[in-house]
Amino acid sequence: MNMIMTSAPLAMVLCGHDSRDATLGIQWHVLGMFLPSFFTGSLINRFGVERIVALGLALNVATAVIELSGIGLANFWIGLALLGVGWNFGFIGATAMVTDCCRPEERTTVQAFNDFMIFGTMAFGSFLSGSLLATYGWTFVNAVVFPVVGLAAALLGWAGLKRRERPA
Repeated sequence: MNMIMTSAPLAMVLCGHDSRDATLGIQWHVLGMFLPSFFTGSLINRFGVERIVALGLALNVATAVIELSGIGLANFWIGLALLGVGWNFGFIGATAMVTDCCRPEERTTVQAFNDFMIFGTMAFGSFLSGSLLATYGWTFVNAVVFPVVGLAAALLGWAGLKRRERPA
């Protein structure tokens, strides 16, 4: 998510769009990231955490497909908004999964390590995104989504199988 989010405004300007249009795209993205938080927990309770995380991953794939299909403003804006919602579902769902996988006395340590890994990866992705955009282009930045989401989906499926195998 972070690689697309940080390189999208640059790509928009490189594709001939105005910087105000790029700003509006990021505003929609931020709304997508945080507005669903009012109901993401309820969705997790109703449908299950794995389904909501999977939906977040699917929205990330939809983002890449939309952004690979053209360089119009609608492609960027819709893609960025969906990317924000996908991030929300994935981040909140994965955070819930982290707290479920350990004993109560371990939760703060595990959560701190998880946050360190997430935000360290985001910093790396932020630095990498500009270089990838400049070297390989916008298409490549979006194409990176597919193997990353594929790996995350495989791990999510594996975790779901392991959870079902545990005795009650």
